[in-house]
Amino acid sequence: KMRTPIIAANWKMHKTIAETEEFISQFLPLVRGAKKVEILIAPTYTSLAAAAKMLQGTNVKLGAQNMFWEDKGAYTGEISGPMLVDIGCSHVIIGHSERRQYFGETEETVNKRIAAAKKAGLEVIFCVGEVIEQREAGQTNNVLATQLSGGLKGHDLNGITIAYEPVWAIGTGKTATPDMANETQTFIRNWMKDKYGADAEAVTIQYGGSVKPDNIKELMTQPEIDGALVGGASLQADSFSKLVLYNG
Repeated sequence: KMRTPIIAANWKMHKTIAETEEFISQFLPLVRGAKKVEILIAPTYTSLAAAAKMLQGTNVKLGAQNMFWEDKGAYTGEISGPMLVDIGCSHVIIGHSERRQYFGETEETVNKRIAAAKKAGLEVIFCVGEVIEQREAGQTNNVLATQLSGGLKGHDLNGITIAYEPVWAIGTGKTATPDMANETQTFIRNWMKDKYGADAEAVTIQYGGSVKPDNIKELMTQPEIDGALVGGASLQADSFSKLVLYNG
């Protein structure tokens, strides 16, 4: 594949600073030899500074799990793109289904966050995915088209990675079969080709949703799966390193 796979850890609301440091010190030696794969860790905000220090000069990049769409101002509790860049982040995750489910994210706010991230010079992992009712009603492609057009409206594809996460597969132990995931990701690729032409070929599309060491290889051999956004299996250095080294 011409696209560089990205294997990303989304730690969600897990790990103190000490636990983050312990993970990184165990993890780095395990993946030192990893070739032709981008590795990313997205810890909690409170662990970003400690992680940035330890990841400097390594082959592992640092991301945040979310950000606000203004650079500064009276927005109690929020964190901006320039602040993430300042602390050492190169990436940010935007539009994760948990943000949509619990924190009122909409296509419009996702779009504003993507704009702000690009302006700050951050690479974006833009999450899309359907819930089980939508999958069962045959609505998957419509739902994804709505999320993609809403989030990407007015933006080019520079610095954008798409993470397809069927919501029913996140943390449930249910994984879309590799064929099913590839079929949906082919739809996403074709949607982008319709809107953006040849630029769509260069975009990395990750799969997320109960990715584990025992299913990663099968997922990654699918033509349209270019990486993984990993939750639970990214919390142990041992299991996450196995995901990074899936082809080694």
